[in-house]
Amino acid sequence: MDFVHDQLACERKFRVLTVIDQWSRESVLLEASFSLTGQCVVDALQALSLHRSLPKAITVGHGTEFTSKSLDEWAWNRGLKLDFIRPGKPTEYAFIESFNGRLRDECLNVNESASLDHARATLKAWQDDYNQRRPHGSFGHLTPREFAMQGRETASKTARLQFKGVEKPD
Repeated sequence: MDFVHDQLACERKFRVLTVIDQWSRESVLLEASFSLTGQCVVDALQALSLHRSLPKAITVGHGTEFTSKSLDEWAWNRGLKLDFIRPGKPTEYAFIESFNGRLRDECLNVNESASLDHARATLKAWQDDYNQRRPHGSFGHLTPREFAMQGRETASKTARLQFKGVEKPD
């Protein structure tokens, strides 16, 4: 989880909260706003958790939004670990840094938005393309979404096989 900064055509600055799944490389959240506080991060993650299971840990930097009391409390209440990178060690953040570079090069730097709603729509379209139409060589040329779906199917089959081997108690 990290932030990217940009500005509208009128030069008003906005931020984008970026969240990726480190296993599947799926972009699971792009939240754009003029101000993103720790509570805004909590609200975005809570909304995400309504349709996607939460991980055991989230890798974050040391920004005030990530060290906020509200995010710490929210994570603690869900048994979720905030895994802070070591200061000055961006390589511990490699997947999100790489993703943010792509987002900037392929979306933010080539599109000018007149409004925050326009920026959000542009980000959503780019996110859909990234997740559903871009194969990754490291995944056998599957897209992040296909790789994630394949992983969920494998986990489901494994769970069914394990359940099948368990005797039913009387």
